[in-house]
Amino acid sequence: MIRALWQALVGSSLRAQPGRTLLATLAIAAGIALGYSVHLLNASADAEFRRAALQLSGEAELLVRGPRQGFDEQLYPQIATLDGIAIASPVLEFQASRDAGNAPLRIIGIDALRARELQPALVAGQSLPAAGLFEPDSIILSAAAARSHGVAAGDLLDFRAGTVTVALRVAAVLPDGSYRQPLGIMDIAAAQWRFGMTGVLHRIDIRLDGEVAAAAVQKSISALLPEGVELLTPEAENLRSAALTRAYRTNLDMLALIALFTGAFLVYSTQTLSMLRRRSQVALMRALGAPRGTVLGVLLAEGTLIGAAGAVIGIAGGFVLARQLLASVGMDLGAGYFRNLQAALHPEPAAALFFLLLGPLFALGGTLAPAIEIAGMPAARGLRAGDPDERVSAFPALAGVAAIGSAAMLLWAAPSTGLPLHGHAAIALLLAGATLAFPPAAIRLLKLARLPLPLPHALSLARLLATPRLTAIGMSSILVSFSLVVSMLLMIHSFRTSLDAWLDQVLPADIYVRAGGGGETAFLSGREQQRIASIPQLLRVEFLRSRSLLLLPGRPPVTLIARDPGVDGFSRSLPLVGAPAAPGADGPPAVWISELVADVLALQPGDPIRLPLGMQPQIFAVGGIWRDYARQNGAVVMDLADYRRITGDQTVNDVAAWLAPDARVTEISGLIRAAADDGSALEITATADLRRLSLDIFDRSFAVTWALQAAALCIGLLGVWLAFNAQALSRRREFGMLRHLGLTRREISVMLGVEGALGAAIGAACGMVAGGLIGLILIRVINRQSFHWSMDLAVPWLPLAALFTGIILCAAVAACAGAAMATRQEMTRAVREDW
Repeated sequence: MIRALWQALVGSSLRAQPGRTLLATLAIAAGIALGYSVHLLNASADAEFRRAALQLSGEAELLVRGPRQGFDEQLYPQIATLDGIAIASPVLEFQASRDAGNAPLRIIGIDALRARELQPALVAGQSLPAAGLFEPDSIILSAAAARSHGVAAGDLLDFRAGTVTVALRVAAVLPDGSYRQPLGIMDIAAAQWRFGMTGVLHRIDIRLDGEVAAAAVQKSISALLPEGVELLTPEAENLRSAALTRAYRTNLDMLALIALFTGAFLVYSTQTLSMLRRRSQVALMRALGAPRGTVLGVLLAEGTLIGAAGAVIGIAGGFVLARQLLASVGMDLGAGYFRNLQAALHPEPAAALFFLLLGPLFALGGTLAPAIEIAGMPAARGLRAGDPDERVSAFPALAGVAAIGSAAMLLWAAPSTGLPLHGHAAIALLLAGATLAFPPAAIRLLKLARLPLPLPHALSLARLLATPRLTAIGMSSILVSFSLVVSMLLMIHSFRTSLDAWLDQVLPADIYVRAGGGGETAFLSGREQQRIASIPQLLRVEFLRSRSLLLLPGRPPVTLIARDPGVDGFSRSLPLVGAPAAPGADGPPAVWISELVADVLALQPGDPIRLPLGMQPQIFAVGGIWRDYARQNGAVVMDLADYRRITGDQTVNDVAAWLAPDARVTEISGLIRAAADDGSALEITATADLRRLSLDIFDRSFAVTWALQAAALCIGLLGVWLAFNAQALSRRREFGMLRHLGLTRREISVMLGVEGALGAAIGAACGMVAGGLIGLILIRVINRQSFHWSMDLAVPWLPLAALFTGIILCAAVAACAGAAMATRQEMTRAVREDW
């Protein structure tokens, strides 16, 4: 019986209209391909981070980790002599600056004799030649570093310590398998000497001897650590490294499911229309004795088969797409998070199986409701000629309202493990609720259009009012896809507008000077600062010193920015998000914290904050909270004079300069380079170039979202075409009768085109409302909880209007094409079934 039912219900439909099933399959495949490719890139990047961290930590069981400026090396012998310590290996780890335009290189300085016990995969055997390691002017490079910097064994590689050139000979290049990422290895004493870090360590790798309880050893080590230095396990170090990009990767995974979610609605509309067309066949099978459960199983199997086929195609396409994206835009899809990461794809069977199951699951979800309805329809009603039941039940609308209410309640929930999962769930509920409430909303909107109209237009409106359920089914994919596109447009436009305003405030100078092309070893000395400040063509000069601070154990370090407050003070030069604290005459000095620091530490203006600066932790007062789009780990701004008084550090990393009215950037750049000990080490950029670079980075970061939006919108328009094509074919008798009554083919095409335009306008209008609400969730909840930054709402009216108009026109064209196909046959043949 099952085979006969399959041939009668599914086989005949596939033979009659294979294109519709193919398009539904491809919609699922597109969603799976996008989701799997993005997940594969994210998972591969995460795996590469973990692999690199494990290679560096080796067999260490504990790590003592300090900030980027390091800690006193006298801590090392204190820890190494504790009971329970088998091996303690000191490590110097920093980003070595190169000339402007060259990327910095990560260098680790190690004690080879001790490191050989803890990092055998990296140090032991033939991988690391000891002769080259112990030479003070040599460096050993990983293969990735040699390739990225264009050098080979025996070549010289120039670095910057301050603005002084440090030339190191490449003693050897490690095999590819030793370490995949760009890395330089030096003797720790040579690295301290050549880069001016004498007496400084960044890390101590520890292996326990097992004779003393690990908890007791950790307690003894913790008692020795100064503030700003922490003890953690390699696993915790890996988690902290992954946390740097976890929110970005999670949000990207969620966005990648947009196309799959829209594809599920396409399956729903396609299967619903297909089953309504086959209701007489289903009713006949029921009348001939087929059990309801068996019929339901066959119909659900059809939807599951569509999803399974789409999933198989999507997995293969997703792998190919991931390879293309890796080659063209990189692991981070252009966002810049993994700019120097050398990685390959690491497909995991579990992830592939998960996405392979998502296809049938989403397709089954899209098939379930229409299959239950058609299988449960009484045989007598199903065999009766005429249109299907168009009564709109109140239950789906009430369920939709309940789903929207649940979404609103979820918005008040706290983030789960630092991720806005409740916000993503609220978006899913809001979409489901909007779809369920769409039919009654469509009826109310259509009733507003009851005006004296020409005959074809009046017939279109009458048809839509008489068949609101079919209209809702056909337009549901438009509602979902357009709402998601609107939400992304709203969020991206608001973010870009806020970033543009932020750049205006944080880049007030004419040119900016950086010592070296990034990294941590380049700086300007006090003597060089004086020479730059005395250049006559500069109206004003401000200096900036940045370094890292560990404020909370287990979290990445924040950036401390010590800079001149300027003529207006920090309350005007920083983009504050609220009122600053009232200055206190006798209170501690003020610092200004970014939104992330305020959220993580639960601080408000006026609250005290403890910073590990100088020999002892210092107490400051929070002067205000400011918006920072540049540093994802948080930032603290303080007066440069206070910083120098506490730390004694007179160096700076950056300079902001205002030019005299008649000065030219090229001329001033030459004077600034002449004022430095080695002007070639300076990176000098005009403000306009910095703005353009920042906005280009922003655009690249969101380039993938445009592809996701385009995919969702195409799937939505495909759903409209399928819906009107199916309706046009099922209404051939109606069109034949209208031809008998005197309407021309052109008038019938106009009638169906107006139906398409009105239906698409209603779907897009509801999608506009739903998309606006989703956009607000993205701005106020998901971005706020993911990255701890706020943005001002800005509506892109012109793109939204263009999209709205374009969707209506595309729907009208699709409907007219369907009418042209349905009216080709003769009038007599079209109405023969009614005789």
